Amino acid sequence: MKKLTEQLYYVGVSDRNLDLFEGQYEVPNGMAYNSYIIVDEKIAIFDSVDKVCFDEWIKNIKEVLKDKKPDYLIIHHMEPDHSANIMKLVEVYPDITLVSSFLAFKMLDQYFHKEVKNKIVVNEGDKLSLGKHELTFIAAPMVHWPEVIVSYEKETKTLFSADGFGKFGAFDYEEDWACEARRYYFGIVGKFGVQVQALLKKAATLDIKRICPLHGPVLEENLSYYLGLYDTWSKYEPEAEGVAIFYTSVYGHTKEAVDELEEKLKKAGAKKVVRFDLARDSESEAVEDAFKYGKIVFATTTYSMSIFPFMHNFLNHLIEHNYQNRDIAIIENGSWAPNVEKVIKDMFKDSKDIRFITPTVKILSSMNEENHKQIDEVVAALLGKAAPKKEEKKEKWVCKICGYVYEGNELPEDFKCPICKHPASDFSKLK
Repeated sequence: MKKLTEQLYYVGVSDRNLDLFEGQYEVPNGMAYNSYIIVDEKIAIFDSVDKVCFDEWIKNIKEVLKDKKPDYLIIHHMEPDHSANIMKLVEVYPDITLVSSFLAFKMLDQYFHKEVKNKIVVNEGDKLSLGKHELTFIAAPMVHWPEVIVSYEKETKTLFSADGFGKFGAFDYEEDWACEARRYYFGIVGKFGVQVQALLKKAATLDIKRICPLHGPVLEENLSYYLGLYDTWSKYEPEAEGVAIFYTSVYGHTKEAVDELEEKLKKAGAKKVVRFDLARDSESEAVEDAFKYGKIVFATTTYSMSIFPFMHNFLNHLIEHNYQNRDIAIIENGSWAPNVEKVIKDMFKDSKDIRFITPTVKILSSMNEENHKQIDEVVAALLGKAAPKKEEKKEKWVCKICGYVYEGNELPEDFKCPICKHPASDFSKLK
């Protein structure tokens, strides 16, 4: 329990034993499930906590309320890490009134299959007086579920922001906010930039002195910093200058190209170079840096005529989270039928403002002299020291026998596949 103002209290809990949040995001510093209380003529509790934390949560509530009984439970978000103990709270305080959106009550029925005796459905702009404190409710659909509302309390100038402005980590864990908040944002909320922008515009009309999210610390100082980062993130704009390299390597040859690229970028004056081995490094941290930086390199191998699985999964994660507005270079490796460039460009065909840098570094098994020159050109393009060349579109033909791909304006009539030796008549044009 923590007293934030004379009548506003923090009664949330932290789970320091959790290893994966939402079953996929590593949380080495635990996870906070935040809940708040305003004690006025009427008493309001704000949100529940994860099911494993009920005993500590109810202890914190009773420490604040003593023999008093709460009048309202404000439900901003129905995801189970914030709603699991709603009906347990009703058992402790049978006369409490639940306050939330129409969709939230529909989800409440789906989760608990119990009748709620006392409830108030609120919509955009509705108000609830607690006495000196008054709440105004603001719809925030898809930040990051459709039922989400946030609320603003005018006396304390507090925005109860649901999952907005949350981060990974226990409530009292001291660390840089932006790193784990960025990883949280792009993993949890990142797909819904348009909806976050809509909420930010509503927030801009309010006099906010404090932000109380459902995860992470209460934010009370330098709010323009946090609001500014959310504005950048939700517009999908690069946050920092630098190059982020993401790679997979089976026998080390693709890694050799990445090593050379990194070294040359640093010698050429790159302000920051980060790299991730997608088979070994944290995927959620890789996603975070893919959104942080504007210059990106994907380096991987052809695998079963597609791309290596760790890279494929990573790119899917980016695309699902609305990845856009980036300059991308490709390093591809393939011993007989390199196909990485085609697969990656096809994957991003519906993404906005993805600009592919030329040339693509095309490795046939291991690096050759041409590859070293290609890396030099990629370095120059990434650092803006040479205008990116306009990509020359070449036709492609694939061998129907072994899968070898020939590139060129025409397939010669006397051409023979270098792999299986079959003639041009066994090739078909790739569309």
